[in-house]
Amino acid sequence: MVKGEKLYNFDLIEKNQNQCIASLTLPYKSINLVYKNAVLMQRNQASTYGFSQGLTPISYIETTYRPNILEHLKDLLLIHCVINLLCESLYAHKIVVAGDPKLLDIVLDEDKGAQFLFSISRMNEIVDEKWKKINIKLAPRKNYKDIDKQVEHFLKEETERKENYKNNGIHYGDWVFFTMELVDNSGNSIFSDYEDKLWLKISEEETDQDVHELFLGKQKSEVFVTNSHYFQEYINNNFGLDYQFKITILDFINNAYFCVNLLKKHFQLKHAKEIHQKLIEVFSFRNDISQRRETVENTLKSLIRQYYINLPAHLLEKQKQLVLADVHVNPDYYVYKSQNDFKDKIKMLAEKQLRETIIIDGISYQENIAVTDQDVYSYLNLMQRARTRGLLYFKIPSTKANSQEVPVPHEIIKQYCLREKTLNHVINYLTKKKVSK
Repeated sequence: MVKGEKLYNFDLIEKNQNQCIASLTLPYKSINLVYKNAVLMQRNQASTYGFSQGLTPISYIETTYRPNILEHLKDLLLIHCVINLLCESLYAHKIVVAGDPKLLDIVLDEDKGAQFLFSISRMNEIVDEKWKKINIKLAPRKNYKDIDKQVEHFLKEETERKENYKNNGIHYGDWVFFTMELVDNSGNSIFSDYEDKLWLKISEEETDQDVHELFLGKQKSEVFVTNSHYFQEYINNNFGLDYQFKITILDFINNAYFCVNLLKKHFQLKHAKEIHQKLIEVFSFRNDISQRRETVENTLKSLIRQYYINLPAHLLEKQKQLVLADVHVNPDYYVYKSQNDFKDKIKMLAEKQLRETIIIDGISYQENIAVTDQDVYSYLNLMQRARTRGLLYFKIPSTKANSQEVPVPHEIIKQYCLREKTLNHVINYLTKKKVSK
């Protein structure tokens, strides 16, 4: 058994070739505490014949509402902590997973604890060091002087924005990094002092009015407690209990200017000439493909040719559905769909995406590549401008649900950031190898 620090235990149970059951267990003390709090909240709002509101006997509440409360806690804990803890465990123990873990079952009892079971396809034995011997074709840049002027203009404009920036707190377009803790009316934690780490994009959409009221104007290190309907919905509080959330703002990536220093750290650039050359990669296009994208595609094609990966049918089918969902929102969807080879192309793209992530994840663990919070800041900084987003290949999925921005677990963003960092590591290694020859 691989033990968590104190909040949880993590087990990996071999089922058959490549198939495993990941078990994440929360101890009795944590579950009992959050269960008792849910019972008290239910008591305070229950209208029971013969008793004043808030004075219904606890024994009656438990007898009547226990099954509903337990089902509610399964949803609450899955969203509030288990997703982050599972990703953290897979990362900590260098487990390469094909596709996303699939929730199999949740067993929860207030006197015994909670166990969350996930099915995963483990692919740890696929990648070796053969990738270090491949040769990649570096995409050339266009030598138009206008491209250099565009880069110079971009850097000048962002420098001026930085000079004019006044830190008036969180604003539209920012990424906010914060912790969320469940607390009682006295501010005491109701779940083992656990703080869920989350990121949230602050959009200008009217549908995000609740988010605006919560975060706009607030500063780093600011702490506040809220029972906002927005967070009640986030934790899937369909049971109607009135939770209190303690929010601590850890940091935010502002949208007022693009941070060149974070760009330097992301790509390990040393001087102005290297910064200019790196930006050229997303300003220089050939056949509607940027220099950066062409280099990445060439690298990943070479990696895929090196390794045979037998993709389980159920994973491939799930990935095809994800690809279709992405293509469906494209304005040209019906044009694509009318092509005779549409289904074949969807399948090929799904296979490509699965193989790329498996290989890159394998290399990241093989090379002991680690991701820090600073890496995540640098990653999200690149997402702040349409042009610099072209420097990223492994982009996080949509952060919206029902047309509203929703929090994204920190560990999920770390996973995408790790892939991006590993991809840069591979390109840098193969490029230096070629130059040294």
